[in-house]
Amino acid sequence: MALPWLHDDTPFPPTALALDEHTDAPGLLAAGGDLSVRRLVDAYRHGIFPWYGPGQPVLWWTPDPRMVLAVAEFRLSRSLRRAVRRFLDTPGCEVRFDHALPAVLDACASTPRPGQQGTWIVPAMVAAYRALHQAGVTHSVETWIDGRLVGGLYLNLVGRMVFGESMFAHRTDASKIALCALVAWCRAQGIDWIDCQQETAHLASLGARPIARSRFEALLRERVDAPTPSWAYDRHHWNCLLPASEPM
Repeated sequence: MALPWLHDDTPFPPTALALDEHTDAPGLLAAGGDLSVRRLVDAYRHGIFPWYGPGQPVLWWTPDPRMVLAVAEFRLSRSLRRAVRRFLDTPGCEVRFDHALPAVLDACASTPRPGQQGTWIVPAMVAAYRALHQAGVTHSVETWIDGRLVGGLYLNLVGRMVFGESMFAHRTDASKIALCALVAWCRAQGIDWIDCQQETAHLASLGARPIARSRFEALLRERVDAPTPSWAYDRHHWNCLLPASEPM
């Protein structure tokens, strides 16, 4: 079957038409189209995301199964708990939301995914996520030490669904601490799922697991039209993640 080619006004084909596990590109749904805010929001609402490399057309994916993190199942190991507590208790260490999103995008773009030599966050994607940020969809969680950005991640927030995108770290545990801050925020807001897109051992170690695409799409339908909660950092959100015996 030929891969559908999208023009700027072409809707996405049904996700059931994505290539299956017996092909070289399982989950690949379509190619082409633009990276406008309208197109990207429509994609995420239906569990579709762009992922392509330099010199390639825009490629759109919807894997089956889908890697997700149930917020209640996040695994906060003892060592990571200690790292978070040490970070929060150290003067000059802080978590910030949306303080330097362009820098986070650039840092993630220079950090290849495991098993890849190059980046998938090509300049057109960076520009697209900056536009999504202006539209209130793309956000960053950042870890700072002594006024320097040392790690973080960025995500998309549509309704009450969080779509994790990429992370980076210039210091040990810096990106994991950012993820912990995101999980704490989600728990404080009653958001129960984070999309992780693709399965990795690292995500599995933190509690993420694959679910069928049909179930993932059902989760989306229940959440993407809900009111979006306020995106703001509050130190008290940590009480939703750290044990009660360790009050802030």
